[in-house]
Amino acid sequence: MNNVAKSTRQVILDTAQVIVGRKGFSAVGLNEILQAAEVPKGSFYHYFNSKDAFGVVLLDSYFDHYVNGMQQLFNQPELSGFAKLMRYWQSWVDNQTGCTDTGKCLAVKLGAEVSDLSEPMRLALQRGTARTIELLAQALQHGIEDGSLQAQLHPESLARRLYALWLGTSVMSKITRTSAPFDEALLLTQHLLQPIDRGTGK
Repeated sequence: MNNVAKSTRQVILDTAQVIVGRKGFSAVGLNEILQAAEVPKGSFYHYFNSKDAFGVVLLDSYFDHYVNGMQQLFNQPELSGFAKLMRYWQSWVDNQTGCTDTGKCLAVKLGAEVSDLSEPMRLALQRGTARTIELLAQALQHGIEDGSLQAQLHPESLARRLYALWLGTSVMSKITRTSAPFDEALLLTQHLLQPIDRGTGK
């Protein structure tokens, strides 16, 4: 695939992520995406066989970018494991409460909507969330190893519970249209991670 082809395909995906992040998948027609991307309809079907197939690529592309961002954060050597994790959760809050639709979490936006409508898209969501949870589990393990946190649960189990907590929190924030659910989730997350008090060793 040449650079021009890559560029056109990526323009479609980038444009769609913003619109779908705001309106959902089912409510968005292909014409709306293509008009916003300034791409002819024929170009769309050159890259994607159907809207569902496009949705799968959109989700896979989104999670590739999302996981890459997580890896960059978790690979910062100057931060403790606990600091990395709390910075991750804070970035989740900033992402969901920001004024722009760019970068909105598609797992939050589309999880309930498309899982009952498209099996290929459900599987794409499952793949992406599994990758996210795996990285969280690794970060938790590193935090335990560097002594910055004490977790009572196995890292993989705790990672799954924390991710579920934050997905639910994001939905509640949408329902209430306040950031209060995120404030509560941050406090609960900090409690679950039990950061070590360097002064007392506890």
